[in-house]
Amino acid sequence: MKSITAIIGGSLLLAATPALANPGEMSVATFLAKADALRAKGPAALFSGDMKVLKSEGEAAGAAYRARLAAERAAGRPSSCPPPGGKARMSSDQLLAHLRAYPAPARGGTTMKTAMADYFIKTYPCR
Repeated sequence: MKSITAIIGGSLLLAATPALANPGEMSVATFLAKADALRAKGPAALFSGDMKVLKSEGEAAGAAYRARLAAERAAGRPSSCPPPGGKARMSSDQLLAHLRAYPAPARGGTTMKTAMADYFIKTYPCR
């Protein structure tokens, strides 16, 4: 049986992605609920539209943070300092662990854009 890691699509990259209607605006609570529902489906999850939704949402949140970081760098105040050349990678296991670290009451009010930014700020602090 495939793990949620394989189902969501392996590693999520901090890379450019196609625009979504509201990119990165899905709540952490909704993202986790959809991920858990996919896991419960096992191999049948491969045929679920939610698989594409989650992958797109994660990629859109990463792209939004990359744009934010570019603006911060231009202003001389980056919030994180990931390695250059697109080498900042996050597996879906890392993403899910990070999302689960939010207290349950905060998950509904935290967007994926915010969660992605929090991850990179925590993982790649500027020194």
